[in-house]
Amino acid sequence: MSAKKIILIVLGVLVLGGVIIGTILHGQAAVTKVATGKAVRQDLVAVVSGTGQIKPKTYVNVGATSFGRITHLYVKEGDHVKAGQMVATVESEMPASAVDAQKATIAASKTDVESYAAAERTAEANVEMAKADLEQKKFDYDRALALYQEKLIAKQDYDAKKAAYDVSAATLQQRIAAVAQAKAQTNSAHGHVDQAVATLRGSSYNLGLTQSKAPFDALVTNVPVREGETVVVGIQNAEGSTLMTLADMSVITAEVKVDETDIVNVALNQPADVTVDALPGRVFKGHVTEVGDQALLRTTGVATSQSTTGTEEAKDFKVVVTLDQPSDDLRPGLSTTAKITTAHKTDTLTIPIQSLVQRNPEVEKALAANGGRPASGTAQAATATAKPKSQLVQGVYVLQPDHSRKLRAVFVPVSTGITGATEIEVLNGLKQGDEIVTGRYKVLRALKSGTLVKRDNTPEAGPEVDKS
Repeated sequence: MSAKKIILIVLGVLVLGGVIIGTILHGQAAVTKVATGKAVRQDLVAVVSGTGQIKPKTYVNVGATSFGRITHLYVKEGDHVKAGQMVATVESEMPASAVDAQKATIAASKTDVESYAAAERTAEANVEMAKADLEQKKFDYDRALALYQEKLIAKQDYDAKKAAYDVSAATLQQRIAAVAQAKAQTNSAHGHVDQAVATLRGSSYNLGLTQSKAPFDALVTNVPVREGETVVVGIQNAEGSTLMTLADMSVITAEVKVDETDIVNVALNQPADVTVDALPGRVFKGHVTEVGDQALLRTTGVATSQSTTGTEEAKDFKVVVTLDQPSDDLRPGLSTTAKITTAHKTDTLTIPIQSLVQRNPEVEKALAANGGRPASGTAQAATATAKPKSQLVQGVYVLQPDHSRKLRAVFVPVSTGITGATEIEVLNGLKQGDEIVTGRYKVLRALKSGTLVKRDNTPEAGPEVDKS
């Protein structure tokens, strides 16, 4: 064989190889690489998160109830106090002297009562004596009357007995009146004692205002004053009127803000996991005890009903989570995050959230029938009558083999249920094991039904790290 023929054969082989390679490369270029996943059955938990701070359910600002200088502060910030424990005192010389003076008045009044009671008893004894004397004088008068009627005594003697009887009767009436007077004086003395006792209660109350006691078992969270400072009775939280803040740490809550798009899923008694930035690695169990009705502006925290601005901005709602097991390590004001479980389903069909897209099903059906390419008439007509964006259908792209066993992405509408962290529940449209397109985002955004696809589940390369 001549060299010329050999060269021609080699050239022919090269040309044929180039054609084959070009055909292969062209075919590969027409296939879209996609990341895929499958619809699987698993337990799904829907969680709503909110951030906020630790707050006691009950706390009070112990205010000054008496004007004066602070003589003693018995506690400091961070101390635990018991109900009724003395926490502070204000100078009390004037109310204390008033109490002592009133006690002396009561003692003197009680002595007067005893004196009048003795006089009352004396008057009652005088009445008994007058009664006995009157009875004697009655006997003498009766005898004198009988003798006088018999003409046995002179009228002078009879008149003397009658006069003695009349005097004795008058004396009895006088002494009965003296008893009534003595009783009135005794009652008046008792009234003076009651009046002095009532005044003593008022003076004791004023003295008590100089002593501040803990209303319940609590933690001292703030003491803005010092011994020797003068406090005044004023408006709550005004400077100089608050002695300290006490927090009841037996019931601790996490007060968090939840986004307005999630609040509809939050309800009372839902379980929650609470974490505190200052205590990493620890999770506190709790449950929702309050769901706010007022929307709060995210920038200012002011309720929308109280806001005077007309600008639209993101809003939050207050949610209170009560911890099941309070801890002494928790302090009011610590930053916290609450993850509230709003729904929990077992063995439910799920897919990755990122696989969901919104498409016009009429257009997608036309594209699928034409291998992912718009037809001259059908697809254009469907596009012309396409639904508005607000009426687009939610669905996923399912991998299905065509008649030549090539994989194509076909749009399938689905209905969804609860949403987890990365998965979402599928109520209908798919079955377990269906393979769907999950990404990548740029591919999925432009993907059309009927497009030839190829699985490519290699990890997506992240941004390069500057090692300099």
